[in-house]
Amino acid sequence: QVQLVESGGGLVQAGESLRLSCAASGSIFSINAMGWYRQNPGKERELVATITSAGSVNYADSVKGRFTISRDNAKNTVYLQMNSLKPEDTAVYYCNMNLKPRGYWKSYDYWGQGTQVTVSS
Repeated sequence: QVQLVESGGGLVQAGESLRLSCAASGSIFSINAMGWYRQNPGKERELVATITSAGSVNYADSVKGRFTISRDNAKNTVYLQMNSLKPEDTAVYYCNMNLKPRGYWKSYDYWGQGTQVTVSS
């Protein structure tokens, strides 16, 4: 019954900003890690940013210094603040969480539905 719902995508001009949100709902015991990935048609899905339960973060080189991943543990929500957007950032962005559902023995990966980010030049 765990579900991840994304929001915040849209069409912006180069240099502008967007903030993506991804909220997990359902019976969740703990979240081990959260992350954002992106994908264009015909290309492999790539890591954008991750944040662990301990708060450590990791970014793709292409977004380092421009994007910031954060979380709100009380809301089971992960955010991606995207500044100085470039046309090459255009992609479908997917959130991911590795979490343990309440009552389960192990953790699993869950994915959001994807949200389109389009950056015009």
